[in-house]
Amino acid sequence: MPNKLTDRIEIRPAEDATGAIVAFPYDAGLVERFRARFPGARWSEELCAWLVPGSTAERRLAAWLQRELPEPLAFADDRGRDAFDFDPIESDYLEANENLLIRTPYSRAVIDHIRRVPWAAWDPDAKLWRVPYRSLETLRSCWLSIEIAARRAEPSERKRRREELKRSAEFVEIRRREAERRQKRLPVVASQLPPPGRPVMTTRGIVVVTGSDGELVYIVGAVESQPGVDTTEDYVWVFWRSPTLDELIRTWPARREPEALERARGWWQPTLEDLRAGRRKAKSLERAAATRAARLL
Repeated sequence: MPNKLTDRIEIRPAEDATGAIVAFPYDAGLVERFRARFPGARWSEELCAWLVPGSTAERRLAAWLQRELPEPLAFADDRGRDAFDFDPIESDYLEANENLLIRTPYSRAVIDHIRRVPWAAWDPDAKLWRVPYRSLETLRSCWLSIEIAARRAEPSERKRRREELKRSAEFVEIRRREAERRQKRLPVVASQLPPPGRPVMTTRGIVVVTGSDGELVYIVGAVESQPGVDTTEDYVWVFWRSPTLDELIRTWPARREPEALERARGWWQPTLEDLRAGRRKAKSLERAAATRAARLL
């Protein structure tokens, strides 16, 4: 049972784990109802607040406090509304109504910032965020970051950055790498070709090598992604395909992590973790293919 009293009402994300931190004025009956509703909650002497686990803790706490403390929350909203009237946030992305309404282009950064604001809730029908006035100070502290992220997410700004990228030297390299991936070929040491028809691990993941025409690798940077590349060796292109689930099931895992020389040659025996990840992917792909085939019948 807490031995420190607080007169604040607060909800915020927990910093070190999934969950939320909540504080509210002490009342024996209120604490009893709180512990009955959130049996996993633990009191923190350091924070002088409760720690509630769970990915939906903030939403559940907000709904509970709204029912239990309607008058104090209404008073906090009135104070926040007065503070906003005195010093409003001027922005094209914010509208003051019964709540503070935030409407921005989609941005992962905006969402991450708003989710740190207590009591903020997404309205799927209006496609905007609703923030009560009681959270004004927290919203004000991160509003500059929200505004910057929202402006970067504007379609015109995205288009401008794409046009700048197309004119850069980086874009040429990106296009080259994309074209190289579509060819489904890998550079390996000519004197140490991987066994054909057997799954092996590479920088592209687990693949099955189908053959090689002996073409030497002359593209600058083609083997730079492979650690410990031996510049004294000749590299040739080998062609590959994705392994089937059955092939991955029949593949024995390596007993140890690959050595530097194995990585440098361009391929190595997959570990158990590599095979498990590859099997999950192959199983998902085969299930999707079966679903598509069933739809055509």
